[in-house]
Amino acid sequence: MWLTVLAWVSLAAGFVSAGAVVIDAYGRGLRQPMRVMEAVWPITALYLGPLGWIAYARLGRPRRNAGPDAEWEGHAVSATHCGAGCALGDVIGEWVVFAGSLTIAGSMLWPGYVLDLALGYVFGILFQYWAIKPMSELGRRAALWEAVRADTLSIVAFEAGMFAWMALVFFVLFTHPHLDASHAAYWLMMQVAMAVGLATTYPAQVLLIRRGVKHAMSRPVEARLTEDQSEV
Repeated sequence: MWLTVLAWVSLAAGFVSAGAVVIDAYGRGLRQPMRVMEAVWPITALYLGPLGWIAYARLGRPRRNAGPDAEWEGHAVSATHCGAGCALGDVIGEWVVFAGSLTIAGSMLWPGYVLDLALGYVFGILFQYWAIKPMSELGRRAALWEAVRADTLSIVAFEAGMFAWMALVFFVLFTHPHLDASHAAYWLMMQVAMAVGLATTYPAQVLLIRRGVKHAMSRPVEARLTEDQSEV
């Protein structure tokens, strides 16, 4: 019972935090110059809860004046960008497995791994593509290839961390009975899994950025519409 209550509190905190990010962006006119980040930050807040809001306020909310970012900030923003695409794919994958009662060797864990990795990869690459294409003069095919090259290791690192936690949940913490997507506690474990994935993808961001495979993502500069622009 206490775990169920904790799970509902954590899930509610995630939805409230995500809503706060959306209200801050649209209610205050603090739109993201890179539009895909308007999906990244609410998704990040969904699984990190108040920590996601704090990360957005520190790293994602557009600032008034451009200035140098600390190296770790660029790595962290890049990690959240990768994590959001993966998390979206993971959530969809878990619901498909649950709704379809899919099993391999009598377990839902293995088809969950397969679908989570496949959909996490697709959405992760799409999120990277939507970051690269608008900011470059590359054609669609070239931009897609750059997204694959830049984010494949990042996605694998995120999913590896998430899968390791879910294996611990399945084989150690909740062996009989196993949790499934009908339980709030399952989604609490998924929130933790995604936070672990965010931590494991961070070193991948550092490696890829330092080797020039991808560029660090910086905190955006505020881009409010002026009165004249809003009338056009």
